[in-house]
Amino acid sequence: MITVAIDGPAGVGKSSTSRALAEHFGLAYLDTGAMYRASALWCLRQGLDLDADHPDQEAITEAVAASITDGHLKMGLDPDNPVIHLDGEDISQDIRSEQVSSHVSAVSSIPAVRRVLIAAQQAIIAEQGETDSISGGRGIVAEGRDITTVVAPDAQVRVLLTAREEVREARRSGQTAEESGAGADNVAARDAKDAKVTSFNEAAPGVATVDNSDMTFEQTLDTLIDMVSRAMEEDSYGQYAQALDEYELDEEDRTLLFGSGTSQTKQAAPRPVGVLAVVGRPNVGKSTLVNRILGRRAAVVEDTPGVTRDRVSYEAEWAGTDFKLVDTGGWETDVEGIESAIASQAQVAVGLADAVVLVVDGQVGLTASDERIVKMLRASGKPVVLAVNKLDDRMADYTASEFWKLGLGEPYAISAMHGRGIGDLLDAALEQLRKADKTSGFLTPEGLRRVALVGRPNVGKSSLLNQLAHEERAVVHDLAGTTRDPVDEVVNVDGEDWLFIDTAGIKRRLHKISGAEYYSSLRTQAAIERSELALILFDASQPIADQDLKVMSQAVDAGRAIVLVFNKWDLLDDFGRQRLERLWETEFDRVTWAERVNLSAKTGWHTNRLARAMRTALDSWDQRIPTGKLNSFLGKVQAAHPHPLRGGKQPRILFATQASTRPPRFVVFASGFLEHGYRRYLERSLREEFGFRGSPIQISVHIREKKRK
Repeated sequence: MITVAIDGPAGVGKSSTSRALAEHFGLAYLDTGAMYRASALWCLRQGLDLDADHPDQEAITEAVAASITDGHLKMGLDPDNPVIHLDGEDISQDIRSEQVSSHVSAVSSIPAVRRVLIAAQQAIIAEQGETDSISGGRGIVAEGRDITTVVAPDAQVRVLLTAREEVREARRSGQTAEESGAGADNVAARDAKDAKVTSFNEAAPGVATVDNSDMTFEQTLDTLIDMVSRAMEEDSYGQYAQALDEYELDEEDRTLLFGSGTSQTKQAAPRPVGVLAVVGRPNVGKSTLVNRILGRRAAVVEDTPGVTRDRVSYEAEWAGTDFKLVDTGGWETDVEGIESAIASQAQVAVGLADAVVLVVDGQVGLTASDERIVKMLRASGKPVVLAVNKLDDRMADYTASEFWKLGLGEPYAISAMHGRGIGDLLDAALEQLRKADKTSGFLTPEGLRRVALVGRPNVGKSSLLNQLAHEERAVVHDLAGTTRDPVDEVVNVDGEDWLFIDTAGIKRRLHKISGAEYYSSLRTQAAIERSELALILFDASQPIADQDLKVMSQAVDAGRAIVLVFNKWDLLDDFGRQRLERLWETEFDRVTWAERVNLSAKTGWHTNRLARAMRTALDSWDQRIPTGKLNSFLGKVQAAHPHPLRGGKQPRILFATQASTRPPRFVVFASGFLEHGYRRYLERSLREEFGFRGSPIQISVHIREKKRK
């Protein structure tokens, strides 16, 4: 049984909200205020003088007590139709009359009357714990004065529902808050009168305050439903955990039984910051400089030209200033193929930046390519800071002086490898950012759902990112393994912002690759761990390979929500589609629960179906089953299909709890070992009952023995 107690001043919607809440959970409903009104009507009908300066309190108290004990007053507890009867007559409308409203305070202000009615209300609440009550033993929602502190101080949910005075008056009069002005005294007078006998302006210790001034009725109800749901789940632990009283439990068991779930992070608004792009010809040390500024090995670095291909953004901080740092591929002229695409991305990065760091090689000296880059930068009109890299000796400043002739101001001699001169360079670069006309970047908002694009090389991950972003965000080329650094991009899909992480294709044998490919694979694995959802891409035009399935297993084993994306579906004929459907029943038997989307990243065909699939998978990943509902369901499952006998004994499920979400993890306490086949049966049953579409489920079994007597 659960008891919900709701107090608050006039005009906050206690009655309507409490009735809706009781109806939602199938609970009884008690309006204690109506009980006081019915008592006042009873006293008036008994001929008692409630208008006297000093009413006969003893006579009034005796009359009210008689109405209860002799059965004259019957409170309706059905939230759908809370009819109140007085000697069999429906007085639900009569108690709202002006006559009763003007006399109810004469009854409710008598302490002895309050004690009589409080005792009666407590008896009504206690009766709802019986199976033959109107709620079937589920419980009751009671609202009114003193309900949270005097009538039901031990209620599992105690709420003070409140709102600003002008809002309450507007609700009572049916006007908007702006139109209500002159009538505000009505609520104020009611509050002043009620405050003489009870306190409702501040919540007592342990009572939650819900201010619904700026909330709709539905929002208020949803808030209370969430509070009651959590209380019911906590209450279920005590009821169902009694099954474990006879068994040995350790500290880990108790933590699982009484631990709390994962909380959701609310999305914050993005904060604008300056963007600093790092450009230069190939192999001058741009990515090494980026890693030095970030203080970690974020960008893939190798002593060969052309390792970085995309423009990759990172969030950085220097001397208390946040900014976006963009690493780019080597910029060259008169190149074709993938080198041309890389140079184009670098040029786009310059156009989107607020300031630029041009990196040149101090050991090689000034080159014609450096001079052509300077022309491009001058045409862009962006402020430029010149960094002469690979200088780490006493002649560094002298060597760097050669670059004065570029006309970009002071050349800063640095060593990105060893950290020499980086502080001075950043001071100058951030000074240019502060002088910039605009701040074109945004720090990634907190709370964005993180989606990793994974798959073997050349399945179309970057093409899908570009299609969703509606711009050439990542370099796309027929050459397998084009992407090397994970590329983070905030993309709006179906009206919602998502953080997409484009990753390098996962190789089949990590120990047989080296250099940039090796580090790209490591960063891809880290990107999967960092994500919440993995979009696993397959090239539908090619046969499904073992490598595809291993990539899929990597995401599943990491416990991420998954959506299987079959790209290039438009290239398949009917026979090819039938072939894939047959494979779905055989090769994909491990993930038949996954969300699946067939699309074409190149043309955009069916990419609009991704948002629904992603939301479904993440909702399942976040889903929590109340303990009571879980154990009730598993009890039915076990009764229908008991575990097979093992050594003459039959293992039995004692208790189960959902230990965590993201992914959902269930801990089952059992009296013996549960075979793998039976665990799969439990997982299938959970999916059939509760869904979990698109999310893996983890089931752990704790075998516990009975306590020795």
